[in-house]
Order: sequence, then C-alpha cells, then structure tokens
Amino acid sequence: MRRAQATANHGQSWGGLVFMMALAVLLFGLTFGWSWGNFWLKITISAVTLTVISFFLRPPAPGELRFKVSDVLWGLGIAVALWLLFWLGKTISTQLFSFAGEQIGGIYHKSQGTPLWLIALILFFLTGPSEELFWRRYLQSSLMERLGAGWGWLVATALYAGVHLASANFMLIGAAAVAGAYWGLLYWKLGRIPPIIISHSIWSSVIFAIVPIP
Repeated sequence: MRRAQATANHGQSWGGLVFMMALAVLLFGLTFGWSWGNFWLKITISAVTLTVISFFLRPPAPGELRFKVSDVLWGLGIAVALWLLFWLGKTISTQLFSFAGEQIGGIYHKSQGTPLWLIALILFFLTGPSEELFWRRYLQSSLMERLGAGWGWLVATALYAGVHLASANFMLIGAAAVAGAYWGLLYWKLGRIPPIIISHSIWSSVIFAIVPIP
C-alpha cells in the first residue's frame, strides 16, 4: 500500500468519515450558498475548521508533513501545469458555452471588496494548505484505505466537486472537479502531501490574485 494510503497508524471509522463529510458539505454550502459576509473569510474559516478537526481524528504520522527541497520543485511544476490546463479549459469552454464567460467572471467577482494582496496571502498560507490537509491528507487517504486506492480517489474527487454545488456555478463546479482529480491523483501517485500543499497554495494565490487566466 502506498504511503498516501498509510499516512496514519490507524484507520478511520465510517462514523468519523461520514461526520466529516457532512460537516464539509454544511460549511462549504454556507460558504458558497450564503451571500452574507466576506467570501474569503467564510472559506478560510471552513477550511481551517475542517483541518483542525481532522488532525484530532487522524494525527500526522512522523515526518508526514516534513517539506523537502524537491517538494518545492514538484509543487511549482504541478501548479504551472494546472494553470496551463485551466487556461486551455477556459479557451475551449468559452467557445463551446455561451454562459462560460459570465460564470468565470462570477468566480473572480468574489474578489471585489478585498485587496488582492490580502487574498493572495490568505490563499497561500491558510486556505490552500488547509484544503489539501483536509481533502487529500485526511479524507482521500481515509477513503483509499476503506475503498481501495482508485475508488477512494474517485469518491474524494466527487465530494470535493460536490460541495461546490451550492455556488450554482457550473464552471466553478467543473473547475473544482478537475483540480480535485488532478491534486488527488498526484497525491495518490507521489504518496506525499507537502508538494500538493505547495502546488495548491501557489496555484490558487496566482490564479485569483496575481496572474488570473486571461
């Protein structure tokens, strides 16, 4: 069994997993479906809350969160490749779907009212790492142990995309599915969460605040 499937010395009960999945649906549903409040504050609170609870349920194994120089290189390369994939996806989708441009604009509209430098910092240091620590390190690895590697990755990806349904934004849901599948597959194959954390942190801060896809 690969390291991504054995990042803790004990398995997770179905009760704990179902509770965490339900909590993720609730928190992300409120984040995307409830118009009140600052979006970036809501998503940060949601991601950090899930991560903190997951650490109690599945404490990190020795060395699991240790970063290496190679992790930085892997993370940067993964982030660049995903940015290019999204650029290609935007180019194709805006040609195929009349609603694509408006819905993509709606994603970036959430940045209004919050300084871009603050969004970049939030995404790089809080939201990006927290999402990977919960969705991949805790949820996907636990599901892979329970269902097998392939099914665990697939179910975790579906859940990651599914919690974005409250946004009612087809392009955002599709983007979450692609990104979740991409990071989840790489976590499965690399067997380490640090490069995936770096990738998510770099990619999200760049695409939302530094170099948005043209």
